[in-house]
Amino acid sequence: MHVSVTEAREMLSALLPALGTETVPVAQALGRTLAADLEARVSHPSATESALDGIAARETDTLSASAETPVRLRIAGESRAGVPFDGTVGAGECVRIYTGAPLPAGVDAICPVEELQDDGPEHVLLRRPAFPGDVRPEGGDFRAGEVVMRAGLRLSAPRVALAAALGHARVPVRRRMRVALLSTGDEVIEPGLPLKPGQVYDSNRVGLSAMLQESGCEVIELGHAPDSPASLQAALGAAGGANVLLTSGGVSMGRYDFMRDLLVEHGSVSFWKVRMRPGGPAILGGWNGLPVFGLPGNPVSSLVVFHVIVRPALTGQPVQSLKLRAATPFRGLKDKTAFWRGVIREGEVGDYGAQGSGILRSLSDADALVIVPEGGAVEVGEVVDVVLL
Repeated sequence: MHVSVTEAREMLSALLPALGTETVPVAQALGRTLAADLEARVSHPSATESALDGIAARETDTLSASAETPVRLRIAGESRAGVPFDGTVGAGECVRIYTGAPLPAGVDAICPVEELQDDGPEHVLLRRPAFPGDVRPEGGDFRAGEVVMRAGLRLSAPRVALAAALGHARVPVRRRMRVALLSTGDEVIEPGLPLKPGQVYDSNRVGLSAMLQESGCEVIELGHAPDSPASLQAALGAAGGANVLLTSGGVSMGRYDFMRDLLVEHGSVSFWKVRMRPGGPAILGGWNGLPVFGLPGNPVSSLVVFHVIVRPALTGQPVQSLKLRAATPFRGLKDKTAFWRGVIREGEVGDYGAQGSGILRSLSDADALVIVPEGGAVEVGEVVDVVLL
């Protein structure tokens, strides 16, 4: 019943349904998973253009230009975005040009406005040569017909912008996973209400709902249920239509952990407890055919388990990790994978400090989770895998 992080992720994935696809406006695709390759319908840039404000000229006409001996060119016109210069620029000539404007025929380089000095109404002095490197070639970003985005990509804000730039007003995406969300516990109350001794605000449900939305899921809010079998059964019955039910609290070893008891006695259990810290007392089971994943009640444990197990299963996207050198030691655990909160400074990762599973501020302030495998330990200077938060 005690499984590894990888096993927990795979077992949850196996219980989730295969989702169909739909086409949505590109402006509504944030967080969704691309369901088919996207080809560029246009080239970008659509014409060879300037990367700067300045003048466009022939590079050979400007090679001798310097602050001491500027080169004088005649201004033949101007080119700006949407209104290009339609003639051909001859020897000893230039055109005023603005960022994103098409390059006229006959020129191949740009001199920025900071290096120019007007010399009468029709001439300009160049205090340095014009550079071809400040020209953006047509199709330098992508060309029409090129496959630019592959199926399976999660559509972040830059990727949504790229899809629009490719010419797609609508994009094919995987349908949203419908996730019912329930928090439990007699001590849990709504944020903003007067707090009595021993009570806590329902930060888990707020945080998990936000993470589900970031993951492109449709959230079915079931609210909060107190610690009683009857209340929990009523909440479970309200999860109809969901693909999976996500709960927080009630899954550990205490006398009032009724969610665990309901799944064990009246539902089904695939595993109970994951060999990880924080977040060990998680449970995966089923209720009348509905997959149920029970997260721990401690806020850090709940959000970390979602980050490394639940989100990858829901989205089909692997946990994004990178390797950094350790600036401080990180202790290992004999039979658990540790996910210690860390801070990144100058390309190295160090221990955040307080690692208690109830210290939610630490998860907000930390930059990453440092992964220390079961039975391992990390010394200063060693390379470690980290998951960015």
